[in-house]
Amino acid sequence: MTVSTNSGKRKKKRKSRKRRNKLVLFAVVFCSVLMAGSLFLAVLAAGQNGKTEMSQEEEAEVEISAPALTEEIKAQEQQTEDETEQPEPAMEESRYGELLADTERMNREKIYAKETASSEEIVMAFAGDILFDPNYAVMAKLLQRGGAIEEAFSEEILTKMREADIFMVNNEFPYTSRGTPTPDKTFTFRARPESAAYLTDMGVDVVSLANNHSYDYGEVSLLDSLDTLEAMGMPYVGAGRNLEEAVKPVSFIANDTKICILSATQIERNDRPDTPGAGESTPGTFRCWNVERLLQEIAVAREENDVVIVFIHWGTENEEQIDWAQRDQAIAIAEAGADIIIGAHPHCLQPVGYVGNVPVIYSLGNFWFNSKSLDTCLVQVRIQKEGQLSVQVLPAKQSDCYTKLLDGEEKRRVIGYLNSISDSGMLDEEGYLSPK
Repeated sequence: MTVSTNSGKRKKKRKSRKRRNKLVLFAVVFCSVLMAGSLFLAVLAAGQNGKTEMSQEEEAEVEISAPALTEEIKAQEQQTEDETEQPEPAMEESRYGELLADTERMNREKIYAKETASSEEIVMAFAGDILFDPNYAVMAKLLQRGGAIEEAFSEEILTKMREADIFMVNNEFPYTSRGTPTPDKTFTFRARPESAAYLTDMGVDVVSLANNHSYDYGEVSLLDSLDTLEAMGMPYVGAGRNLEEAVKPVSFIANDTKICILSATQIERNDRPDTPGAGESTPGTFRCWNVERLLQEIAVAREENDVVIVFIHWGTENEEQIDWAQRDQAIAIAEAGADIIIGAHPHCLQPVGYVGNVPVIYSLGNFWFNSKSLDTCLVQVRIQKEGQLSVQVLPAKQSDCYTKLLDGEEKRRVIGYLNSISDSGMLDEEGYLSPK
């Protein structure tokens, strides 16, 4: 029994220990949960406090930063203003700045400001006789072909014409729908005033009216030409409403270089020409059969310009060699101060060369004038920033009322021909002129 009693006691003790262990375990778990909950609440509360404090700090920072940022922006704006007010680095002052700013004088003296494709050089181009009379072949054919200037000139030559900084042609006719033909004159020309727009299409910058056809339909035809050209803003030279206007050159200022162009005609070599010279109060051309007035104007231009160009109507029609009047006047014009002499009128190419150091293109030939198949050219004159001047002859062909540049064998043929008839100048294979 004792055995039995001891075994029961041991069982009771085991049950008692189990209950006590359960209570201890419960207490431990409860305390752990309680502590964990307390810790969580503490962390949460700390987080809320931290967030509130952070918000307050951020607000304070914004309040502090805003005026500081405003001050910084003001400081930057002031710095920008100071930098703006600082003078720019000194640039080379234009010699013609005062003149360019004097619009009234620019207009009065026929001076034009020109932009150039390059700041290192000025490219000028010169072409011979053109004709817009619809009663003659070239213009009639152009109108039949649709009227676009591309039907008169090849794309390549048009590009050269248009890309030149200054392009000049001989305008061998008046713009008018009035007047009567000059009596007993073999050929008389006139073009509709609206056809002057073709000059712009061609890229022309200045025209010469010093020729023997600018007065073909009487005084009114010349006056209408002047009005037409002035209305479209096209500079002209070599004719005017009186002698003062007729002798006045056209000048261009480009790359701080002042270029003067004078134009005169010696054709109709007599004292009573069909195309009269301008008088003190009468319209006409600038005549130079007596060359003295032209020489005086060249001397004046020499004092006031960097480059002086004389574009002259002279020579004998359809003669490849120059005549005595061309030879003698070329010498006088060069000695008076011209930098280059360019001629028109003979309707064909003539020699190229020099009088002293002055290049002379004696005849440009027909450029776009009739239906004949003729050699012609476009002459380019390059004026470097340092003052050097180069002349290039670009051979071309007028044929079937269409003018195009030549290349290959045909180009070499024309250059060879010009070299064969020239005694003071020679063209290289690209057409650049040098003394022979």
